[in-house]
Amino acid sequence: MINYKTSQEIELMRQSCLLVGQTHAEIVKLIKPGITTLHLDAVAEEFIRSNGGVPSFKNYNGYPFATCISVNDAVVHGFPNNNVLKDGDLISIDIGVFKNGFHGDSAYTYGIGNISDEVKQLMRVTKESLYKGIEKAVAGNRIGDISYAIQEHTERKHGYGVVRELVGHGLGEELHEDPQVPNYGKRGSGAKLKEGMVIAIEPMINLGKKDVINDTDGWTVRTRDGKPSAHYEHDVHIRKDKADILSSFTAIEAAEKANENLCSDYY
Repeated sequence: MINYKTSQEIELMRQSCLLVGQTHAEIVKLIKPGITTLHLDAVAEEFIRSNGGVPSFKNYNGYPFATCISVNDAVVHGFPNNNVLKDGDLISIDIGVFKNGFHGDSAYTYGIGNISDEVKQLMRVTKESLYKGIEKAVAGNRIGDISYAIQEHTERKHGYGVVRELVGHGLGEELHEDPQVPNYGKRGSGAKLKEGMVIAIEPMINLGKKDVINDTDGWTVRTRDGKPSAHYEHDVHIRKDKADILSSFTAIEAAEKANENLCSDYY
């Protein structure tokens, strides 16, 4: 069942979604070779709680951390740990916030130091595909129109692997609501988009093949071929003419460019 939101509920959700972006921006300042992802997780949780939120992911189905931090061949759901980050690492951070009775959920991928041109292109194309999907997120279209736009740009145009097992989702009082939002599919298929729907659109795109495997920790999903993967996510409110993006990358991108340890010349 799809839960439609009132205009008042949308504004409450916007606060949750924006706090996710602010949390990203806060920890982006710290990303550098030598730092641990466990430290980034601790800073994120402290920032979320000090701003009136609760980490959505912590204790969700037993998940033990406030953030998912996935490095290199990890696609999603990576455990923060005491391994130090290195020059050349690709790091995807997914953060959820529960505030005012609603969740916000947004992911972003960062390149540390010297990133190869092929990985820069993966980052750029994955991020572009997110916005191509958002362009189709208007009332009257269908979920498949979003899915097709993402797959067309990443898989058909650039030959990347689009993960099948993991999808975007509805968002609201629950972290995962209907409908599911795959990153592959047919135009004109799936649930019809209507005003008041809020969905998280999140392309998870592999440099190599689409196939993934589950790590021994029971959570981390990795590419089967060991090649890197990128992940970007926005929360989107469906409207008649143009999608309303509730989350924001503005502060994230500013912090990314200001951090000399991060690659920001890929877009």
